[in-house]
Amino acid sequence: MRSSRSTVAALAVTLLSACSAPQLRAPSPSVPLAPTFMNDPASAAATPIDDAWWRSFGDPTLTRLVRDALSTNQDVAMALQRVAQARGGADAQASRLWPTVGVQASASRSESGLPEAVKQGQPDTRALRAGIEVAWEIDLAGGVRAARDAAQADAQAAAAGLVGARLLVASEVARQYFVLRSAQEQLRIVQALADAQRQTAARVESRQREGQASAFDLDRARAEADTLAAQVPALRMLVGTTQTKLAVLLGRDPSTRVVDADNGFAWPAAPAISAGQPSELLRRRPDLVAAEARVGAEALRTAEARAQWWPKLFLNALVGREDLRLNALDLAPVHFSNVALAFAMPIFNAGRIDAGVRVQSARADEALLAWQKAVLVAVQEVEDSLLMRSQESERNAALALTVEHRRRSLQRAESLQREGQIDLLVLLDVQRSVLASELNLSDSRLQQALADVQLYKALGGGLPMIQAGADMTSLAARTPQ
Repeated sequence: MRSSRSTVAALAVTLLSACSAPQLRAPSPSVPLAPTFMNDPASAAATPIDDAWWRSFGDPTLTRLVRDALSTNQDVAMALQRVAQARGGADAQASRLWPTVGVQASASRSESGLPEAVKQGQPDTRALRAGIEVAWEIDLAGGVRAARDAAQADAQAAAAGLVGARLLVASEVARQYFVLRSAQEQLRIVQALADAQRQTAARVESRQREGQASAFDLDRARAEADTLAAQVPALRMLVGTTQTKLAVLLGRDPSTRVVDADNGFAWPAAPAISAGQPSELLRRRPDLVAAEARVGAEALRTAEARAQWWPKLFLNALVGREDLRLNALDLAPVHFSNVALAFAMPIFNAGRIDAGVRVQSARADEALLAWQKAVLVAVQEVEDSLLMRSQESERNAALALTVEHRRRSLQRAESLQREGQIDLLVLLDVQRSVLASELNLSDSRLQQALADVQLYKALGGGLPMIQAGADMTSLAARTPQ
């Protein structure tokens, strides 16, 4: 007796240990992360990033576009539906831990058509039956709990994906907006210089009639004006295609204009951005938070697959009431009950369960490797954005001085050419240098703004630090304005 009790106790301890959910640990990067970013100037003036980071550019039009896009973009709406699907899946898995209760009812009538004397042996019957059925799979091995926790991790990943979709849409709207403003600015520059070039060609034509210029000079001046005019359609096309991209991002008809031209647009100054520490990306970037949740989900599904080797216990109960009539005799209503306890445990399945465990373990390892790679890529994106930002700032300052000097040289060249002290070729060369430097400056300003947007995106868009295992629901439900 004492030996059997010890055996039962040992079995109970074993089953209870199997029932416990696996303790998940936060994954570790494949390589240790540095304490600081290599290309971070660590400016003391840098402040924490606002979650509505696009407002740091100080452009009301951009702020309005991003706010509208976060409310109407289809990608954000689809991500929201994926969150709803994941939450529904989590609720469905959690429901498996509870009994299933149902109602059964039946009515039957049987008439043999035999004579009354014979019906005593084969009576006509009428039965009315109703009952409540309870079915429950008792989760001895913890597989159902592991499936529930895995589904909850999927919901966490979907919520992080929603935050990531909003970040992606906001950054793409900002990027397309600055591309549009740059195209509009370059279009104004080319059109102004083309007008100046046509005026130069008109002056050369006048001088040619007076015998002071050759036909070669006139053809050269007209060719330069035509070359500038040829750049206008490409810039107009860039303006138009950027408008349609913005319209799609905002969920609007691409045939409608989204942003009006603004001749008074001024490029924003580069905001001070605090990059923080590389390790903070693990809790700030929504894609890394989602990838880590997927690592946990696959690890839990591995535990669920291993639980298939353990016993399963099923409980079924049916209780109810039955009203029965035999021939013309009504019997009193009777109560009935049926309780069954079933036990099942696999013994031989030709390696199917082991194969399922190996498949799921490989998926868990793949999810871990994907997370580790995503961490390295995230650090790379921040480093590249920081480097591009700092170098583009230096290039921008140098190009601004270049434009200033070449504009002064153009004014002097135009004066000297009108006085006949230099020939037309020198003036045309100066005009081309001014055009090239102004277009380069405009492109540098664009690249500076795009580097700022990319850095905000690489840092997670100013999201607060997300604690490990924290519920992403409240964060996903909040839309920065």
